Amino acid sequence: RPSAAGAPPSLQQPPAKRLCCRPGYNPACRQGQRAGGVLCGGAGSAPGGSGNGKTHNPESLLDIAARRVAEKWPFQRVEERFERIPEPVQRRIVYWSFPRSEKEICMYSSFNAGGEESGTSGDNNDETQLPFLRGVTLLEGGWVDNVLQVGFHLSGTVTDPATPSSPELVCSVSVSFDRCKITAVTCTCGNKDIFYCAHVVALSLYRVRKPEQVKLHLPISETLFQMSRDQLQKFVQYLISVHHTEVLPTAQKLADEILSQNSEINQVHGAPDPTAGASVDDENCWHLDEEQVQEQVKLFLSQGGYHGSGKQLNLLFSKVREMLKMRDSNGARMLTLITEQFMADPRLALWRQQGTTMTDKYRQLWDELGALWMCIVLNPHCKPEQKSSWLRQLRRWNSVDVCPWEDGNHGNELPNLTHSLPQGAHEMRPHRTVFTRAIEACDLHWQDRHLQHIIASDLYANYCYHDNQEGSLFDSRGWPLWHEHVPTACARVDALRSHGYPREALRLAIAVVNTLRRQQQRQLEHFRRHKKELLHKGHTSITNMEGWVGHPLDPIGTLFSTLTESGRAGEEGSNTCLDLSGTLRRHLHICRLLGDGESYVALAVETALIGLGQQRVMPDGLYAQEKVCRNEEQLLAKLQEVELDDSLVKIFRKQAVFLLEAGPYSGLGEIVHRESVPMHTFARYLFTSLLPHDAELAYKIALRAMRLPVLESTASSGDLSRPHHIVSVVPNRYPRWFTLSHIESQQCELASTMLTAAKGDSRRLETVLESIQKNIHSSSHIFKLAQDAFKIATLMDSLPDITLLKVSLELGLQVMRITLSTLNWRRREMVRWLVTCATEVGVYALDSIMQSWFTLFTPTEATSIVATTVMSNSTIVRLHLDCHQQENLASSARTLALQCAMKDPQNCALSALTLCEKDHIAFETAYQIVLDAAATGMSYTQLFTIARYMEHRGYPMRAYKLATLAMAHLNLSYNQDTHPAINDVLWACALSHSLGKNELAAVIPLVVKSVKCATVLSDILRRCTLTTPGMVSALHSRRNSGKLMSLDKAPLRQLLDATIGAYINTTHSRLTHISPRHYSEFIEFLGKARETFMMAHDGHIQFTQFIDNLKQIYKGKKKLMMLVRERFG
Repeated sequence: RPSAAGAPPSLQQPPAKRLCCRPGYNPACRQGQRAGGVLCGGAGSAPGGSGNGKTHNPESLLDIAARRVAEKWPFQRVEERFERIPEPVQRRIVYWSFPRSEKEICMYSSFNAGGEESGTSGDNNDETQLPFLRGVTLLEGGWVDNVLQVGFHLSGTVTDPATPSSPELVCSVSVSFDRCKITAVTCTCGNKDIFYCAHVVALSLYRVRKPEQVKLHLPISETLFQMSRDQLQKFVQYLISVHHTEVLPTAQKLADEILSQNSEINQVHGAPDPTAGASVDDENCWHLDEEQVQEQVKLFLSQGGYHGSGKQLNLLFSKVREMLKMRDSNGARMLTLITEQFMADPRLALWRQQGTTMTDKYRQLWDELGALWMCIVLNPHCKPEQKSSWLRQLRRWNSVDVCPWEDGNHGNELPNLTHSLPQGAHEMRPHRTVFTRAIEACDLHWQDRHLQHIIASDLYANYCYHDNQEGSLFDSRGWPLWHEHVPTACARVDALRSHGYPREALRLAIAVVNTLRRQQQRQLEHFRRHKKELLHKGHTSITNMEGWVGHPLDPIGTLFSTLTESGRAGEEGSNTCLDLSGTLRRHLHICRLLGDGESYVALAVETALIGLGQQRVMPDGLYAQEKVCRNEEQLLAKLQEVELDDSLVKIFRKQAVFLLEAGPYSGLGEIVHRESVPMHTFARYLFTSLLPHDAELAYKIALRAMRLPVLESTASSGDLSRPHHIVSVVPNRYPRWFTLSHIESQQCELASTMLTAAKGDSRRLETVLESIQKNIHSSSHIFKLAQDAFKIATLMDSLPDITLLKVSLELGLQVMRITLSTLNWRRREMVRWLVTCATEVGVYALDSIMQSWFTLFTPTEATSIVATTVMSNSTIVRLHLDCHQQENLASSARTLALQCAMKDPQNCALSALTLCEKDHIAFETAYQIVLDAAATGMSYTQLFTIARYMEHRGYPMRAYKLATLAMAHLNLSYNQDTHPAINDVLWACALSHSLGKNELAAVIPLVVKSVKCATVLSDILRRCTLTTPGMVSALHSRRNSGKLMSLDKAPLRQLLDATIGAYINTTHSRLTHISPRHYSEFIEFLGKARETFMMAHDGHIQFTQFIDNLKQIYKGKKKLMMLVRERFG
């Protein structure tokens, strides 16, 4: 129909898919092919009405037949089959060919069918901005107009209403469709995204919801066929007239070619018709913009995990899974595009070149990529040629040098899909990449009769089957078992789930779980038969080199999800049965998958407990070890969401008993391999779950799990809390346990949980304490436990738990012993905390730690922290001590102080003197220790400090004595005029001066001997001449004459000569390497020297001679000597 004035610009229509003509066509110009059956049908193959309400009348046979043909047959096949198709039949086929379900339209216009995630473009995460929801809003707002269906082509206009920030926009939309799938879309809005824009959604939903309001025409070729020559000419001329600016050049070109007898256009029978539906050669799939998929993935990868790109890539993976679940062939197509971009990521080559590892989140994206390819190649209904094509792709990617390895960095020690690793097999194999498992899965098939029976029916069983051999097909109840490498069997389950066969996945999952349960029982029986000889060995081996928790295929997680999801309200399509022989059939759903009293949740919980409790070797490499921890935490998080009832408690009890008694098959057996994955995190969950129901069993599990064998065999007595100790702990293993610090923290958490639970139970507390002391080797973790126990014991709302306090103290004492001989940056904090803890326990605990201080503290810690804190007023008040108790505690503190002073006088003497102040004998003893140590071990700094303390306490003569001893150790050279000891020297001289002439006379020779710095000596000299010596003694005696000391007599004469000599020597030393910028400073120095020279009676003469001497010796320094002459003549 003609375009109205002001209509939006015309669309560039997609090229016609096939040539159309009427009867009499030449079959050779279109080679047909047989229609291939689609085994499981497309997502749109489900029966349904028109989609706009209930059908009240029976459908006509024409509609039923037309709908089936529209779903399965390309329209070209219909035309080839029948020479003439009545127009009503054509109309109904065309009518039913449009998709009738909104689910697929939603899938292609939002990140998931539930509309829970934001689209790829833009930063607005508002759900209303999703293309699908916006399309619904446009439809419901009446913004869709001019809807026209011509054959297999739908067109219309959709108006974006004006907003404060943008004007109204009218978009022309075109949609092509075939066999209930949208095969092409165009829109003038210019949308650049992976998904359909809101305008395409609005038009499509208009056709789904209001099909009777859409004007429907047969393909345009059919309409043209009904026209006469005059009508055709009028049609063409009107078309050119209305759109002459756009189509006239094309129309003229086509006319020229048609009039030319030898033109290419005349060699082909028929003409293209974009509205005529699909050719038999066309692939029947939903429209997917491949270029946009590649661009978006490339963009997200280039952002390196920033701006939410990791989340967006995960959403794309979810979209692939959604497509697979809908059995949409675009799932594999989209994953291929994503993989190509991942393989082209330039960072891969850079990381390989630099030897660095990729980030953890990026590594997880690669894992998901590999898992998705596993699902795709295990599609039970993929055609052989499809699988061959995928295998070629996977091998090509696998052979690329930068293809990431499966475990991050050590890909050659893992077994393949279908075989477990035999004991002792360490032969080198090629590196396993993220695609290796998918490549191996291409060899798997679904043709096993037993497997087919398991998947096909809920009722498959053999109640007369009594074969109890290792590979039995049924258990004792007659229910089917499936013996296959467990991760491989679970990969099959995941593939069934992923491809939209939840019921079949559930059946196989239950068979796998029943096999695991039977295997577990047989393992227990085997161990009980050979228990004595195994325990007699004292060591064991790992029974499974490839653990299920942390496995790349996540077998336990797959089983858990399959079983728990099945409990939700009747799965969609649960009545659709997968028949692997190639037919689609339906049957009445009869639930015979569960035994009496069983539930899917109970099976899921039991499966998780079996997997988590499996004894397995710690894998090599940082990434693989982190994956073990992460997968364990994910499973436990899922378990914690399950509310325990009586039936689940029974399962917990049963599995706990097995874990304790199953020997080498359990990670909690009596003896485990040294490199077995520890069970601390799992045991903590079991402990908290079982504690309210069976405390005895809970403690057995937790106490058994406390061990950490990898440290026990070579653990040193040193502090293992720091990374450099790990190397010595595991000396012969490469690569190391990179997650050891995390494992030790989980061990600590388990112990803390037990301590909390055992509060008030002295027997349990004692057992837990013994376990901690035996199994935990890290001082920082033991300290944390001690602190935890202290907090629990001293909660504000209750009286202190004295037993738990004692446990806390015991752990604190262990920390002190461990860290006594090693460096630890938290050591002071630990010591202070221990004193606090001992204070809470009581006076006897404080007395005890002081009595045995030498096993717990350094002398410095014992005096400066322990004894000082014990003697403080706050401690006395806190303990409510009487006088007798105070004296006993003080006596212990003084004894400790004296012992420390004897052992380390340099660092403890001052503290000892302080602590012994109130006891004369002890104080004298401490002073004597200082005097004895002064001659040998103590520095002048320490002696000066103690001397000042003595003066402060009123012992000036003792201070003087110590000051003279300090002076004997001191040596100040000529250029050390900022030395920190200068103040001490000045103080010592001032003290001597205040005591009297004799004391000053005794100290000056020491000063002259120790100090060579002229400015310091002149300062001392000046101070000694300002006041009369002996001011302190003058207060008690009248013998002091009050006269100033003479510089011409001893002892000041000696000091004056030494000062003048120091100036002379310093001057010559300075002049040896002086630079012009220091000239002015040197002149000032000479000025100070002259002041000192002038203090002597012949000082003027001496200074003049000194200056003349300088002029003669350093006459080459003309500028400097000129400055000297200007200042000093």
